[in-house]
Order: sequence, then C-alpha cells, then structure tokens
Amino acid sequence: MSRSALILGAAVALIATPVLAGEAACWFENGVVVVGAEVMGVSGDYILDTATPHTVLADSQAQTAGFAETALVGEVRLAGVALKDRRVAVEGVDLRTGALPTPIAGIIGADVLRGFVLDVDFKPCRVRLSRRASSRFAATTSLPMAWVAGRPVVRAAVADGAHAFAGAFTPGVGADTAVRISDALARAPGAPKPKEVYPYGVTFPRLRALSFAGGLTENLPAGLIEAEDPALAGQLGAPLLSHWRLRFDFPGRRLYLAPRLAKAPKGHVHGV
Repeated sequence: MSRSALILGAAVALIATPVLAGEAACWFENGVVVVGAEVMGVSGDYILDTATPHTVLADSQAQTAGFAETALVGEVRLAGVALKDRRVAVEGVDLRTGALPTPIAGIIGADVLRGFVLDVDFKPCRVRLSRRASSRFAATTSLPMAWVAGRPVVRAAVADGAHAFAGAFTPGVGADTAVRISDALARAPGAPKPKEVYPYGVTFPRLRALSFAGGLTENLPAGLIEAEDPALAGQLGAPLLSHWRLRFDFPGRRLYLAPRLAKAPKGHVHGV
C-alpha cells in the first residue's frame, strides 16, 4: 500500500469515529434552559428538557424546511454529538415559548438524552454530554433515578398542611415552574381560571412544602399537570433545580447534585 493510501485511510477512519462527548454554552431564562442544536437539519435554539419524553421540531420550522409529516426520523446534533436515526415529533411549541425573547426551533427531550451522562450548570449556563461519567463532579447528593412514562424520575414529597404524600417526580431543566403535581393527586380550588394552573398558564398557587434531596423548601410557586401515568406524581422544574449543578447519569440511573451557591437558597433547609 502506498504512503498516500495510508494517509487517506487514516483520514477516513477519523471522520467515521463517532464523537462520544461534547460541551456547549446555553442560556437560562424564564425558568428554562435553551441550547443551540440541530434537529433534522434545522439549526436553532432548542429548549433542553429532561422532563419531556420525546424530541420535538416546531411545526413552523418543519414547514419551512419542507417537512409535511408529523413523525420524522433523522439526525439530532447537540453539544458536538451527532445522533442518527432519532424519532422526532412535529408539534406546535408556541404556548411553551411565548415568554422567551427569541424564536424556539423545538425541544430536545429525554429520548435523545437517556443514553448519555448529561451535566447542566445554570450559571454560567453550560451543558455537557458524555457516554460515561469520566470527569470529576463534586456531588453532595446522589439520588436513585428510574423511568416513568418515558421520563426520568426521582423521589420527592409534598405537603399542603393537611395532606402529604411522597412519589416519583420528573426533574425537568426545561420546566418553568418549581413544582407541578399530577391533577390525580392535587387540586387548586381557589384558582379563578383552572386552566391557568397548568403548564403555560400564568397562575401559580403556593405549595406549603416540598422535601427533596435532603432539604425542605416552603411556600414555593406550584401548579398542576395532567395525570398521564398513575406512577408519576409530578414534576420538579428548573427554578428549583437551578440551585444546584446537575449530573443526570442516565446509564447509571443516578441524579447527582453539586452546590452552586455559597449558601442554601432561600426557604431551603438542609438535613430535613
């Protein structure tokens, strides 16, 4: 084999090697993490949400790109990692993105992320994807993580004074409310417009207490979500999760939390 053929062969091998880890800047605003990504060849700003079970391309973006179908299969690129043959739903995202200052091209969901270790730092906002937890992460809390209805879940407990229960809550870095509870388990009887206490609404009743990751948070904004699975008690959103740096070790089924602030967030009591 000639020298030129050897060099060419090496170049082809490098191009074909998949990227196993990558990092990207993001931004955290109005309670959600947004990151630059590419879905089905459409580049733009995407909400990154571990509590959304499937990846979405906005219908307006899909139409502009020439897609007529509502269920697509193609490539997703995030943080320098390219993932082929991913299922992508085409849906409207306007209700979810109205409070954001720039157009949103879609949502990167848990289906794309679950084969990776995902690190999220909210300030400065950075996300990192890797196939294994090789880098150091100074976690102070480690929680077992399971899957319910296509979403990762961890254990948390809520109370309104008269009632309390513990269950599986999905942590969402793209969920804009501190906590939402399944409407099979909770009500908001004082809400003048009941629909406004659901996602994308503007009414946020106060929850008496949330126990999570060894601490207690009191009198925090809350809401409801529609009951999709009896095993899913609710959702923990980015306004709560942003008090830590996070590592979602999806292959290892653990959620790690590392302190981000010099002191505990207001209303948070450690050791409860």
